[in-house]
Amino acid sequence: MELYHQEYWNENASLMVFLHGGGVSSWMWDKQIQHFTSYHCVTIDLPEQGKSKDVESFSIQKSAEKVIELIEKIAKGKKVIVIGFSLGAQVVIQMMSMKPTLITNAIINSALVRPNTLVGKMISPAIKLTSPLISNRYFSKVQSKVLYVSEEYFETYYKESSQMKSDTLIRILKENMSFGIPKGFNKAEGNILVTVGKKEKTIMKKSAMDIVSNNSNCIGIIIPNVGHGISMLNPNYFNKMIENWLQESVLPQDAITIK
Repeated sequence: MELYHQEYWNENASLMVFLHGGGVSSWMWDKQIQHFTSYHCVTIDLPEQGKSKDVESFSIQKSAEKVIELIEKIAKGKKVIVIGFSLGAQVVIQMMSMKPTLITNAIINSALVRPNTLVGKMISPAIKLTSPLISNRYFSKVQSKVLYVSEEYFETYYKESSQMKSDTLIRILKENMSFGIPKGFNKAEGNILVTVGKKEKTIMKKSAMDIVSNNSNCIGIIIPNVGHGISMLNPNYFNKMIENWLQESVLPQDAITIK
């Protein structure tokens, strides 16, 4: 089955593809879709998430394969920009490793690339123990704040998260926690912007450094005053950052360059 996706705006313009994080789906990009009206925007729900919940079991590898297939079908030789957050950013890295010439510009936002085998072994028993909390409204409220989900989108977030099967969540978390930079990423030819929040965990900032050092086309920045989810906390900042980088190769003045 093809992944659920939606297309917006100018079909003759450059293709701008958005890949969501784990625990959310394409709705997380609403503010970006409203902003980038001069592009041919595409949002995609990854396997087992959002409206792709009945597509095959999730893996980063299979997600990358399916997104590549979809892009090649839609792009038809156009410039391709791909923006990924967290789990979606890992899929972008995998895609660029598999098809080094496909993506013209990539924004890799908060991607974990340092596998943690110890935590990975604890995921299954921990999720099975806490699975009753998934449908608990208060628990979802707490979790939504970590991702900067606003009141406007909380009901959508709660509905999707409470419907997610524990086996699906285990698969997603295991994939997320075991992901490392694949062979071939250093050959990716597109321009790559790597971002991470200053308030994110140290392992996330070190991951950003690893990505930057792995491909000479990367430029990396640490965004101040934010944790995991700049695109939802401050969409105006995020949108302007992307716009300025794509059009003028200019980055936010308050950002710290990763060296």
